[in-house]
Amino acid sequence: MARNKTLVPDAKNSLNKMKYEIANELGVNLKQGYNGDLTSKQNGSVGGEMVKRMIKQAENTK
Repeated sequence: MARNKTLVPDAKNSLNKMKYEIANELGVNLKQGYNGDLTSKQNGSVGGEMVKRMIKQAENTK
């Protein structure tokens, strides 16, 4: 069962844009396509920051 299914298809572009903006802020050289040359720590820092920001945004909209 696929767990990485985007619940809101229109949000996919926004999430990708957010990913690259955060990677740039963190100094992670994220490129289009394959990023297997990056460490788990680098990739995880981008994903973790994305989650933090989405949670913060959800809390502020209540």
